[in-house]
Amino acid sequence: MKILTGRSRVATRLGIVAASQPLAAQAGAQILARGGHAVDAAIAANAVMGVVEPEMNGIGGDLFVIVSEATGALHGLNAGGWAPSGLTPAVLKARGFASMPLDGIHSVTVPGAVAGWQALHTRFGRVSLADVLAPAISYAREGFPVSDIIAARWAMLAEKLAADPGAARTYLSNGRAPRAGEVFRNPDLASSLKAIADRGAAGFYEGGIAEAILAASRERGGCLTAADLREYAPEWVRPISTSYRGWSVHELPPNTQGIAALMMLDVMEQFPLREYGLHSPRALHVLIEAKKLAYADMLRYVGDPRFGELPVDAMLDKACARTRARQIREDAAAPFVVPSVLDGVTNRAGGDTIYLCAIDREGNIVSLIQSIYHGFGSGIVPSGTGFALHNRGALFTLEDGHPNVLAPRKRPLHTIIPAFMQRDDVRIGFGIMGGWNQAQAHAQFVSNIVDHDLDIQEALEAGRFTKPTFDGADVLIEASVPEESRRALAALGHDITVVPERTGTFGSGQAVMSDGAGVHFGASEPRHDGAAIPEGTL
Repeated sequence: MKILTGRSRVATRLGIVAASQPLAAQAGAQILARGGHAVDAAIAANAVMGVVEPEMNGIGGDLFVIVSEATGALHGLNAGGWAPSGLTPAVLKARGFASMPLDGIHSVTVPGAVAGWQALHTRFGRVSLADVLAPAISYAREGFPVSDIIAARWAMLAEKLAADPGAARTYLSNGRAPRAGEVFRNPDLASSLKAIADRGAAGFYEGGIAEAILAASRERGGCLTAADLREYAPEWVRPISTSYRGWSVHELPPNTQGIAALMMLDVMEQFPLREYGLHSPRALHVLIEAKKLAYADMLRYVGDPRFGELPVDAMLDKACARTRARQIREDAAAPFVVPSVLDGVTNRAGGDTIYLCAIDREGNIVSLIQSIYHGFGSGIVPSGTGFALHNRGALFTLEDGHPNVLAPRKRPLHTIIPAFMQRDDVRIGFGIMGGWNQAQAHAQFVSNIVDHDLDIQEALEAGRFTKPTFDGADVLIEASVPEESRRALAALGHDITVVPERTGTFGSGQAVMSDGAGVHFGASEPRHDGAAIPEGTL
């Protein structure tokens, strides 16, 4: 089945970078043209994204990556930061918090992105880090025209920015958010990036930037210490996977929600979705119900594996999936599934994230996601740094004994997830941002390709559903899904809200693919300002 798309795939025998802002994708493509590895290109694009889309990502946030080498080797990097060593549930409760704060200093965990860049570049980089970061430094210093969707989101967050002096000074030029097409400059961020270019990760976790972060924490009664920053290190991990109708699908292991995408696929595999048809009510009903089941388990069992054994193997057991699939009623939507949802997290829908991917001429693929969580993160910009600190700690719970309970130097359950899928010589790096939308969007993307024979551009653009809550029958469905299917779902008890096409409600994503015969493809969906840009020849 084919669908009408807003754009075509990009195809080349060289490299491609796909990102949600063309200036970032172009910066990565230029690094590829200089002989850079896909990792070099991804870092360059990510650094530019932090300049041009600062409400969604930046060096004040975390980073997760899957690298697929052309040789077939697969690597995962968890550069999610940990909680301050002095922050505990008892400390927060003594200060009057009944649950994790959504913003402010106590929502801040150590930012992991820069350490992630360093780890990636040390292992795979071919171009100097100074050259990789040069485009981002230039855009921050000289300025860039703000693109349309980013300008609209920026304006929506102006009140939050105005509440913090550093944020207002950095991001509200002339007392307001920049309008679409206006040139925005961030010289403080240029200086921060230059320090990283000169000193690597030490330029961020030690010295002037670290001192500014610590000062911001002290001024607000936070618990961050110099050792929390200096001793932080990302972790190389083995991706977890499942098989789906002959394809292998890979996500990063806990503490991320990636396991929920795999659990969804395992349940979906029990139903003949190809026979049902794309966007049919039977297919959509199965996917929505599978989402509820998978997320219930993810929220109950996922936390930081360094703090206790997690039942990953049991969660990915095919027999378990068959049992869960039998709980899906064909004639009715389930308003609630067990196990119970996680207190303090269920009402935290959304999240501001960027996803990008790159493939180089040799076929190495990088699937990279980076975020500061909510719009402009915690809302705190350390003086003179030019970036916001994320609020990723908001995803901890204070529930005693839960795998995701806050603890010193623990990493919270994380929403952001890169993904990768493969069958024989066909390899696809993909991701779709958007808070708790991500795992359910990943499963829909995989099904679009495997069950319905869509190409990567079609699979990204096809109408989606998202369920931002963790119980109830409510679900958001894009207007491009046929009306007759929406009516049939409502008749089954789904509480349908129709959302116009091409909004940010369903996230936005990118994908790159190698066909195994030397041709590379790239895709970027039109729910954002993004593009897939091929490497040029010198």
